[in-house]
Amino acid sequence: MTTFQLIMLGASAFFAFKVYEHIQTLQDPEPNKGDASNDEQKSADTFSPFDPKALIEKADTAFEEGDMQKALALLTEANAKEKQNSDVLFKIGYILQQLGDNSEALNYYKEALETDKNNEYIHNSMASVYRANGEFVSAKMHLTESLEINNENPVTYYNYGNLLVDMQHPDEAKEMYKKALEINPDFDEAKEEFDKLS
Repeated sequence: MTTFQLIMLGASAFFAFKVYEHIQTLQDPEPNKGDASNDEQKSADTFSPFDPKALIEKADTAFEEGDMQKALALLTEANAKEKQNSDVLFKIGYILQQLGDNSEALNYYKEALETDKNNEYIHNSMASVYRANGEFVSAKMHLTESLEINNENPVTYYNYGNLLVDMQHPDEAKEMYKKALEINPDFDEAKEEFDKLS
């Protein structure tokens, strides 16, 4: 056998062993007579060989490819394996929001915020949901929090401007768009909204 054939044989044996290991994890354990249910003993690890990090990477790829449902499924599995990961919770919330489920998205954002209170993006996203629901006071509170965390994010000023337009405060909205443009002069959406109010 050549060296290449030996390497390929070794690789095949390794993958065969990994497949065998995975199959073993999928088999139901023998029932324990004293237990109420074996289902309670099963963990999320039983259902997938991937660790949370690998699942998140696969979800990010699916999201970039526009496959929201696949990304959501992968992130949900990652969340089952690693609870209280604010990044995973935020991403699930964001996808749910994109799919039009604002109520469920807000639940995930709230859970993410409990773990990471100083995340401006979570505050921004929550403000977006509250604004869509007409809950302007809550939206304003989260945008203010976001600016306290980072007052150099033009998107936050832009979102604040949009909220103020909805609240019928055009002069204040104009100031927010102006601040967004001071930070990023190429922010076309902010320029367009600013021009509407001029």
